[in-house]
Formats: sequence, structure tokens, C-alpha cells
Amino acid sequence: MWKDSETNTDLLDFDYLIEITKDIILNDELSPSSIGIYGDWGSGKSSLMEMIIADLSKDPNILCLKFNGWLFEGYEDAKSALIGTILDKIKENKTLESKAKKVLKRLYKNIDFFKLASKGVKYGLDFLVTGGIGTIADITLQTVLEKAKDKAKDIKEEDIREVMSSTFSSSEIRNNLKSFQQDFAELLKDTKIKKLVVFIDELDRCNPDTILETLEAIRLFLFTDGTSFIIGADERQIMYAVRTKFPEIKGNQIDIGKEYLEKMIQYPIKIPQLGVREAQFYIFCLLLKEALKNEYDEIIDFIKEEKQKDFLNFEITYELLNTRFSSFDTQLKEVLSISKQLSTVLTQRLNGNPRHYKRFLNSLSMRIKMAEIKNIELDKRILAKIMILEYFKDSVYKEIGELQANQNGKPEELKLIEQNNWTNVEKLKIWKDDDWFLKWVKMEPELEDTNLQPYYYFTRESLQTQSYSFSKSMSPAAEKALNNLMSKSDTLRREAIKNVKQISLYESTEILKSLISEIESQTQIDSKIFKSFIEWGETNEELFSDVISCLNRMPASKIERPFVPSIYGFGKISQKESAITELFAKWKVENTKLRTAIETELKP
Repeated sequence: MWKDSETNTDLLDFDYLIEITKDIILNDELSPSSIGIYGDWGSGKSSLMEMIIADLSKDPNILCLKFNGWLFEGYEDAKSALIGTILDKIKENKTLESKAKKVLKRLYKNIDFFKLASKGVKYGLDFLVTGGIGTIADITLQTVLEKAKDKAKDIKEEDIREVMSSTFSSSEIRNNLKSFQQDFAELLKDTKIKKLVVFIDELDRCNPDTILETLEAIRLFLFTDGTSFIIGADERQIMYAVRTKFPEIKGNQIDIGKEYLEKMIQYPIKIPQLGVREAQFYIFCLLLKEALKNEYDEIIDFIKEEKQKDFLNFEITYELLNTRFSSFDTQLKEVLSISKQLSTVLTQRLNGNPRHYKRFLNSLSMRIKMAEIKNIELDKRILAKIMILEYFKDSVYKEIGELQANQNGKPEELKLIEQNNWTNVEKLKIWKDDDWFLKWVKMEPELEDTNLQPYYYFTRESLQTQSYSFSKSMSPAAEKALNNLMSKSDTLRREAIKNVKQISLYESTEILKSLISEIESQTQIDSKIFKSFIEWGETNEELFSDVISCLNRMPASKIERPFVPSIYGFGKISQKESAITELFAKWKVENTKLRTAIETELKP
């Protein structure tokens, strides 16, 4: 299996991104600089930063540090946490002479001042409520609050603001900022740090206040030569944070989020989505490391050398590998076959996202190992094909699961479909016009003579009803969309539908599965959740069959009359009117209360 975290090994052809980032950092004419490494969740931002750090750290005069604002969130002010981390790193990695120690001491004192000035009201109220137990350690702050206490018996927030504003005048704050910048430049000179490079990761996972505080702290350093800030984030989340804090002015055509980000980030670098070839290479490398650990480095070095000869048209082939590594014929054939099998499907459905590829392969590997523990041998290619269905067509995966369970592991309907004979197909007939499913059927290997029982046994956890806890491991955009759809708010539901293009097809499918799980778990279906389910299902034709399948499974007794028009509307949008008409005919018999509503919709 493979660790689901950043790496400093380049399997994604990031070398050109590494070099351009280094060029900006090392160019004295561009210093100080701020660089944005932008990409979707799981696209490889953290790994790219690790690779840049590994390269730059070879020079003893370049000091690199990585800051994760998300880890500090809720525990410490983001500005002081970032500034303090920078000073701690310098203190830890450099031998300081007496002059530098004095400068460092002044800088630490300035951090206390900034913390006090920016958070005085918050801490002041906390002190008055709790008496400062376990929350206030700064003696200067306590002195300030004692002044506030003398003002009146019942202290209000406005009183503390007045005291704080009189204590920290604008000129004093400006002077402290200026002295901080001067002292910091002097510290870099005294410690002979040629370049200070600060990598800020996971910023897009922070709340809007933390994002803006971190960016404000960066601005403090952008006047100091030799400093560079590398921010890894989904830029959409940062722009959202800015818009949340600074709402748009009516009549003003300026995009405040975009403008703010462009002023803060001088050099944006966008990580592209993986194409099919890049995905195949990445999957091949991951599988190869598992299959041939000892020979892995030699094979990868050979492939990279060959790749450089014709980078744009390079393709991994069995013929190429066999010229040097014929003794590993069996392993290489299997790895190459699976990487080809998966690359096209996963690229289309996972938006070229490396983290999703790795998670898919980890699940594949775990199931192979679990079977081995039970002395059962699973064909990795067959398991991969079953898992593709499990991941991307959950409804049909479950239907085939029921069929194979009742037919000794060899579902007759699947065999008929592989033979392109739909005459006697009943359970799976709603997928007859589903292009994705039909392509899956044609994908090698064929399954008609395969006993699917062991494959379903080791994937059976997916047959259980699942909650929507998946959001914890999804992108911020997908998590937000799901929460909005579950909120029962018409405004938030519309916002989720509007932003559907920001979400990969895989995550859209997962969101639909979560809505289905929620609906199926309810004794009485909530009309707002049902509306979210139907409207989200309308956003992509890949979801149409899953919606129909869910509706087919629903007992007619759970369907309310107000649901009928939206279901009929879905049938028109999805061009599944015949399926809906057939469903309505069944429901009219099973739930007579629906008869009038259904007949009204079906009137010519």
C-alpha cells in the first residue's frame, strides 16, 4: 500500500514546476516574492512543496520552513503563530551571536505587541468572564484590563475597545511594524541567511479569519529582501474567504476576492490535472513499487530517461520494458495491464486527481491482502473492474451483488449483457442506455465465466447503507456542497447547484450517494432533502440512472404527493420519461393516494 500523504519523489512530472518556482525564489531582482501554488484538493500541492524544499535545502544559506495554519487554528492567533514559527526556525537552525540575540529578543517582544493589539478585545472579554484562569498569560494585557475594570463595575465590550484603542495608538502600531521590518532584515543579515523561504500549506482548509490573518502576516514580510512565501491552496477557497470578510459593494463590478488575491500573490503557478498518459504513468509507478520493490528504482530511472527523448509523445509499452527487463515479464505485464485498464476511467471520473488514484489503489491492495489471509486468490484485474463499478455506479454494483448472491456468483443477466442480449434482462435493464455502464461491460476482462462471490465478499462493506461521513476526506468545495444540500435551506441548495462545476464527477457521485443514504434511512422522507436529491441528480447525465435506480427501490408508501411533479420533471430533463412512466404505473397500484397527482402530470 501507499502512504496517503505528500512525498518528495516526483512521479507526476513536476520537474518543470519545481524549476520555475526555484527560479523565482533565487532571482534577487524578484525578491521579496509571494508565489501561489494552486490546485484542487489532492492535486499534489503539498508534494510539490516538499520537492522544492528538498532541492533548496541543499544550500546551507537557504532556510526553508513549512507552516500549516490549519494545525494552529483555534489554539493561537494566525499572525503571531506564523511570525513566531519563522523566528523559532531561525533560532533553531542558526548559531546566534550576541547582537543577533538582542534583535531576536526585540522581534519576539513585537510579536507580543501584535498579539495584544489584534486580540485585545477578545482576550479582554474572556478575562472578565473567566478571571484569566488558563487563558491569559500576558501580564501587560492584565494591566490593560485592570484599567478597564476601574472604569465601571459592569464592563462592556465598547469600554474595552476604548481602553485598547487609547493604549495602542495608530502611530505606535505603525512604529512597531516599521521596527519589526527593520529588525527582521537585520536578523537575516546577521545570521547570513541568503534566502528565507516559507511554505504555507493547507491554507484553504482554514476558516476565513485564519486565512486573512495569515495573508496579513505575509504582507508584513513582503518588504524584506531575501524572503519568499509559497502558498499552496485552492485559490477559490481563498477568494471565498475574502468575499466573506469583505462583501461586494452594490454596483461595483470589481471581484474583491480576485483583486485581493492578485495583489497578495505575485506569481501564480497552477498544477494541471493529470491526463490519461500522466495518470497511467503514475498508477504504473505505484503498482510497480508494490510488485518489484528491489528493481523499482532501476526501472523508473530507465523510463524517465526514455521519456526525456520524446516527452510529449512518450508512452509506456510492454515492448519498451521488455528490452531491458525481460526477466520480470509476468509482473510487468500485469502492472502495465492494470495501469492501462484504470487510467482512462479514473482520469475521466476523478478529474486527474492523484490522491483519489492512490486511495483507489490502496483499497485494491488491502482487499487482495485480506483475501490472501483467507487463502483466496483474487485476480487483480477482475477486482479492479468490480471496484470501478463500486466507485462510480454504486446502484448497479449493488444490483449485480444481489444477482450474484442468488445465482452462485455467476449472474445470468450480466452474462447476457456481455453478449449484447437484453431480451431477458430485467433487474439491470434501466442501464441499457447508460453509455458509461456499457463501456464498463466491454472493459477487459470479461466476467461471464467468473465466480463473483469472493470479489463481493471482500467488497461487501460497500453494500451496507453508508452515512455521508465521506465529506471528511473530500475537497472543501464538495464538503460545502453536501452540507448545503443537507441544510434544508432553499438558498444554500441553490448555491450548491450553481457551483456544481467546481466539483469532480466522482465527488458529485459521492454526494448523490450520500443524499440517497440519507433518504433511505428516513422513515418519512424529508421534502427538502428529496428536492436536493432530485435537483443534484439533474446536474449530470452520469447521475441519471442512479436517481432512477434509487426511485425504483423506494417503497411507494414513502412517496408523498408533492414529490410527483419534481420526479416527472426529472424524467423530462433526463430524457428518462419511459422509466418514470413505468415507475408511476407501479406506484399508482401500491399507493392509491398518488393516483390523482400522477394522472395530473401524465395528462397530454
